[in-house]
Amino acid sequence: MLRLNRPELLMVDAMIDGEFIPETSHGRTPIDDPATGAILAEVSRCGAREAARAIDAAERAYPAWRATPPAARAAMLVRLADAIRANRDDLATLLTAEQGKPTAEAQTEVDYALGYLDYYAELAPRLDEVTALSSAQTRDEMTVVAEPIGIAVAITPWNFPIAMITRKLSPALLAGNVLIIKPAEATPLTTLAVAKLAFESGVPRGVLSVLTGDRDDATTLGDALLADPRVRKLSFTGSTSVGRALYAACAPTVKRLSLELGGNAPFLVFADADLDHAADCLIQAKFRNAGQACVAANRILVESSAHDAFVARVAARVRALRVGPGTDPETQVGPLIDGRAVEKVMRHIEDARARGATVVVGGTRSPLGANFVSPTLLTGIDSSAAMSCEETFGPVAGIARFESEAEAIRLANDTPFGLAAYVHTTDPDRIERVTRAIESGMVAVNLGVLSNAVAPFGGVKQSGLGREGGERGLEDWLVRKYLRSNVASRP
Repeated sequence: MLRLNRPELLMVDAMIDGEFIPETSHGRTPIDDPATGAILAEVSRCGAREAARAIDAAERAYPAWRATPPAARAAMLVRLADAIRANRDDLATLLTAEQGKPTAEAQTEVDYALGYLDYYAELAPRLDEVTALSSAQTRDEMTVVAEPIGIAVAITPWNFPIAMITRKLSPALLAGNVLIIKPAEATPLTTLAVAKLAFESGVPRGVLSVLTGDRDDATTLGDALLADPRVRKLSFTGSTSVGRALYAACAPTVKRLSLELGGNAPFLVFADADLDHAADCLIQAKFRNAGQACVAANRILVESSAHDAFVARVAARVRALRVGPGTDPETQVGPLIDGRAVEKVMRHIEDARARGATVVVGGTRSPLGANFVSPTLLTGIDSSAAMSCEETFGPVAGIARFESEAEAIRLANDTPFGLAAYVHTTDPDRIERVTRAIESGMVAVNLGVLSNAVAPFGGVKQSGLGREGGERGLEDWLVRKYLRSNVASRP
């Protein structure tokens, strides 16, 4: 049983037009605790009928919300941020229960989510700006104004349930759009709690809806939402395979797209790096959220002359990691989200061993439960191994060698993905060369984390389209309208 200061934040019904709807097309679906397997709640299972209702409500709400001054929309974001702060512990409890991450990480995620609300609320004055253009070829008055896109759909992932909500919701609503959120099937409880707080904070009816579903529905909720031409934009965070399918589903109505897709992040360690610091950063970049992050270090490449010393440092740190349920304050690595995730991680480990890799630490399932995997370190990872080509999404670090800077760059770029990368070196010239040469949307230098609300988050190649966060993240929720007026014809 979840212990919440406000038990009413455990919401189990989809929210449409400002109301929580207990009866939906397909009944209900259970949500379980990945650490114990216990059923936490049964939530609404929506279908095409609920999608149409949410779009109808959004269409009714859009004109008034679009006409609301940006300062008033920003004030709503501030009120929501205040409500989230006041309920931080309950939201972290929900997050840990349905997703599995340690409580300390859940609290950090709530704080990270707040950063987007705070940041975008401050950008409201930008929406009132009118950009004047000039040209030597004409005396006409030319200006550019910002307008919202309209009705948008946000499909969010299970690994960061609250941060991905506010990263999309904050700029979307500030810009004057109305939003329908489809949270990940495994982690809807945090989203529904945020929706309740949003409604309590004054978000008008229809401006925000949350539709919960089940991945096994014959007619997916996402298809029903995207088939409607009234939906003008999709913002999706998730796997590249699903992103491709959604990209195709948006083509018939040419929707605006923001796609933050899979990664295969290289983590480069040069011989001149501070190896102790680099090892600490690798633990952050690889084992945070049990490795279940799109920006997690996935291919760890170490200069040969530093390889053995670096492996020894990392091995000591991996052995010291405390595995357990997220509710244990000593836990550093929690469970994976479900059995399918565990099977993929174990497949990657066995594939690497079959290709000649050596298990230095771990390499087994944990006796703590079905969804636990022991933190693992392997060396001698071949470039053809599954963990070199796919996101492992688990607490497994595989290390390979490189001999030169040129080889490191080649290996780092030898992937169809390009979301995040990590570089560890103390040479300023090398930092400049390598960060410029790496094909990635984001690069962290001598760090293990890189996300920040004020910075544009996104990738290149098959890691996605568009940016979230920062001023560029607001731009992706706007249409820029160009106005040209013949001044001489005015009365």
